[in-house]
Amino acid sequence: MDWERVRIFLEVARAGQILKASKSLRLNHATVARQLTALESGLNAKLLERHTTGCTLTAAGEALVAAAERAESEFLKVGSSIGGAAEALTGTVRVGAPDGLGNYFLADRLGALAAKHPGLVIQLVPLPRTFSLSRREADVAITLDRPKQGKLILSKLTDYTLSVYAADAYLAREGPIKTQADLAGRLFVTQVEDFVYSRALDYASVLGRLMSRRYECGSVVAQMEAVRGGHGVGILHDYVAQRYPELRRLLPDIRFVRNYWLTSHPDTHETRRVAEVHRFIVASVKAARSSFEAA
Repeated sequence: MDWERVRIFLEVARAGQILKASKSLRLNHATVARQLTALESGLNAKLLERHTTGCTLTAAGEALVAAAERAESEFLKVGSSIGGAAEALTGTVRVGAPDGLGNYFLADRLGALAAKHPGLVIQLVPLPRTFSLSRREADVAITLDRPKQGKLILSKLTDYTLSVYAADAYLAREGPIKTQADLAGRLFVTQVEDFVYSRALDYASVLGRLMSRRYECGSVVAQMEAVRGGHGVGILHDYVAQRYPELRRLLPDIRFVRNYWLTSHPDTHETRRVAEVHRFIVASVKAARSSFEAA
């Protein structure tokens, strides 16, 4: 069996589309399609049902994906072992992270790590509602909930807190907020409920009962900028808000404690590049732990 054809098939299976896989593989769409056909002919089995909107795996295709992923994991382990003595880190590591942590903490620090190792490509991506480490959709993932299923390397990264904030300019214009009753009639800068993918994001309902006017944003960055701009009151990550002197923490009796969980897949966790990125994230968070919780 030609491993190159299997590798192409595996990418198509993960992408769900030949066109998307061809871009990732940097191959011509027609070349990918021909390689898939040749693989199916060699195995005398149909692996994919091809549709205008994408591809779906047949039973034979699902079996080959499982075997190919096991083989891929072994290749990664052997490659790491052979190259373990080398000083330089090479290859690609994809890190999936929630919006706030990814943009306001990891982006800067992982950028420094990438700059230090010219052969290392770090991909920092937002986590979708569902993702698969086994399908290499991420090599290292940080989640808001503790994963309950799957064979994973799992550790609690840190607790973090969120509090109620408004900008000084907003408070000067609209009046101070000293009690929860003062929130009545204020604009609540909050998340879009349709985008809430975790129970850890349920804190908005507390203020939602007190403020009927809402400006809903689909990202932590957008919420932060709207509050900084003096447009309303929001629940913000303390480790982010404390960066901006124009923001004022309000109602200290309202505080939310949440967690970040760090996960990786045992098949790739020991590869040198993944292990180094994993170690770097743990060390970076540990060094900044005091900033993740409001006093």
